[in-house]
Amino acid sequence: MPIVFAPLFGLSIGAALAWVASSELARSERPAVLTRAFALVAAFAGFVWMPVVGYFALFHGDWSYLYLMPKHPSAIDLGLVLLASACVPGGFLLVVEPARKRRSRPVAMVAGAPVALVAATLPLALRRLAVSATYAQFHGDFGTEPTFASVLGKGVLVMALGLAAGLLWTVMWLRRTGASPP
Repeated sequence: MPIVFAPLFGLSIGAALAWVASSELARSERPAVLTRAFALVAAFAGFVWMPVVGYFALFHGDWSYLYLMPKHPSAIDLGLVLLASACVPGGFLLVVEPARKRRSRPVAMVAGAPVALVAATLPLALRRLAVSATYAQFHGDFGTEPTFASVLGKGVLVMALGLAAGLLWTVMWLRRTGASPP
């Protein structure tokens, strides 16, 4: 997951998970941060989303930044990974009230708008995402290789599978907690 897109996808994921948890949220009178649903979403953010985003920032940083900036302090990586991770529970909290009232439009707006923004910019980033290289290689047009023929491609596949498994697990437990009494 490129670090440039990760906070946007995090917001979308959090909003979508709030919609999945709407049954529990509707029954609970507690503040959203004290619900089981929020705990599951926070666990997903910390144990699934953060490692996925962090992997690309740490091991494929130039690609993760879409070759837009040369070397930078690792504190920037850490800050952006933490921001992307916080966006998942943040997206959840943004739509808690509409999800409690089962108003799908605001939830769909928060879940869909970031994805639409990424989709709009994707044609500009596609050439950069399609190659594995360092910043110097990309801009010097030497030593690049197709993403899916590289170690990066294997990382994309493994992280996508881990992300899908984590999302499925989270959705399963959110539905289970929505079906049981609070």
